[in-house]
Amino acid sequence: MEACIAGGFRIIEFTLTTPNALALIREFSAKDGLIVGAGTVLDVGAVEATVKAGARFIVSPVMDPVVIQKAHELGALAIPGTSSPTEMWQATLAGAHVVKLFPAVEKNPAYVRSCLGPFPELRIMPTSGVTAENARAYLAAGAFALGFVQPLFDAAELAADAFDKVSARARTLLELVRSSPGPH
Repeated sequence: MEACIAGGFRIIEFTLTTPNALALIREFSAKDGLIVGAGTVLDVGAVEATVKAGARFIVSPVMDPVVIQKAHELGALAIPGTSSPTEMWQATLAGAHVVKLFPAVEKNPAYVRSCLGPFPELRIMPTSGVTAENARAYLAAGAFALGFVQPLFDAAELAADAFDKVSARARTLLELVRSSPGPH
């Protein structure tokens, strides 16, 4: 994560599947200039633990109104996982201000544009499938934000401690986003 930050990322997420995730959330949320969130949050207990550790946003692979409500009660932004327009709308009605399109690998930028047609108020954040090759297209289609996972963290590079490559890729991805049409 330090390599991502060195590359310019300021909004970061630790999934609860990461070893010592709560300690990492606590450590990084204490650093100036970072907004730290928790991912793979599946229940109220996890919402409570991650917000207590310093998470300012909660990301889930599923849409659970109870998780959304608890996040709001504790002052955190809830970003539930959705796949269909029905789930996106239900999440919005439950209080989500941003919806995670998950997995985006099964969808494409045209899908985002199609969902925004009847629901222009949706703030869709594609993840798990967003790459350097399609990031600009997602933003041009109206995506509110993007979640980078696999294209940012190459397992072989991490195993080889090639963190400079992660930092360089982070800079490249951020430049792609900054040079894309739409608000940033």
